[in-house]
Amino acid sequence: MKRSKIWIGISLLVLTLITLVLNAFMSAPDNGSKVALTSTDHLKDVLAAKEELLYKRHQDELKAALNDYFDKAISAGDIVGAGVSIVKGDSIVISDGFGKRNINRDQRVDGGTIFRLGSLSKGFAGVLAAELKDEGKLHWDDRVSDFIPEFRFGDINNTNKITLANILSHTAGTPYHSYTNLVEAGLPLQAIAERFKEITPISEPGSMYSYQNAMFALCGEMIQKATGQDISEVLTNTFFNPLGMCSTTMDYETLAHMENVAMPHSKRRNGWRTLPLSNNYYNAIAAGGISASSVDMAKWMRFLLGNNPELMSKSALAETFSPFIEIKGESKYYQHWPGHKTSYYGYGWRIHKFMEKDSDQEKTIWHHGGSVNNYRNEIAIYPEADLGICVLLSNNSRIAKTVIPDLYAIVKDIFGQTTPYHQLKTGNDLVQLHLE
Repeated sequence: MKRSKIWIGISLLVLTLITLVLNAFMSAPDNGSKVALTSTDHLKDVLAAKEELLYKRHQDELKAALNDYFDKAISAGDIVGAGVSIVKGDSIVISDGFGKRNINRDQRVDGGTIFRLGSLSKGFAGVLAAELKDEGKLHWDDRVSDFIPEFRFGDINNTNKITLANILSHTAGTPYHSYTNLVEAGLPLQAIAERFKEITPISEPGSMYSYQNAMFALCGEMIQKATGQDISEVLTNTFFNPLGMCSTTMDYETLAHMENVAMPHSKRRNGWRTLPLSNNYYNAIAAGGISASSVDMAKWMRFLLGNNPELMSKSALAETFSPFIEIKGESKYYQHWPGHKTSYYGYGWRIHKFMEKDSDQEKTIWHHGGSVNNYRNEIAIYPEADLGICVLLSNNSRIAKTVIPDLYAIVKDIFGQTTPYHQLKTGNDLVQLHLE
């Protein structure tokens, strides 16, 4: 009994001392600061409010920097209009427009203005194929000829080697841009598939990168056979509807009757000429038939950064960006981006490795460009920075070659490297962020 009373007394004394020390610490001024750190939870609330204010300030700075960047491009005669999306973490920082939808009219480009995406469509097809693989409906080593019996390329032995992975990675062995002319002429994919027997392979399947539209688009036929639905239906049901990508279209008639569309333009001696919307590539949706706004592209990039695990597992998503073949040489514009080391192609995406001046760690970009009907577009995901950038242009422009690293530098300069509070786990981390 005495022993119990002694232990109770000691415990009360220890608790009293701890309380006094904590009160003294929490009430002590820190370099003139009048904020009392009453608890970790309270500190988190304070830092959350602080981060929200900081985020708003960064967002305003970014908007001003982008206005300056694109106003200069418009004044220099480099572009007519642009739709721009920037996503950081799970936040859509920017989804806005710059310039005019039509050079001859006053309507401005905004976040809802639609552009044709061109080959940015390939990224959607690659991600969809990875999801269908995860569901067990397709596999990377599925043979094209098993889904499209009329397909022949080279002899029967060569034909049987060509897989879904090969057509999604441009490694089927076809000469550069084989039958792109037939796609643009509007021939059905099944008719184009039969024509590959007239082409001589230039390499073994899987051994050489050679960029394609017609061969790549055959994945749409494989998806239809695997699911019983057209690729446009599968994309809509799997991604576009769940993500709220309400203005994304995959057919000419719908786009032609929409009001908020950036018209394509071509350069002429004294300015710009507005072009009509063309009716090509809707027979090859996977290769270049999707149209979308910067708002919808922001939602798509947020998904690609892994913020919708209920739609697609991160492991399945990661397969899309697995390097399949190296893109050799130094002639491509992206091979001249700052710090570029190597480039690869995965499934509908290019994967670049680069080094920054302030880091000795190799970093990654998931990237693609797109061009159709005089639209020119770029999308890039920086996984280590948890960042996505997409720029949609209504004309071919020299800035397309550098707009991704240009905007990356702007974002990095404004947002810096500060770790968001919700990624911090210890009290010391929280105090350190408070002192920054």
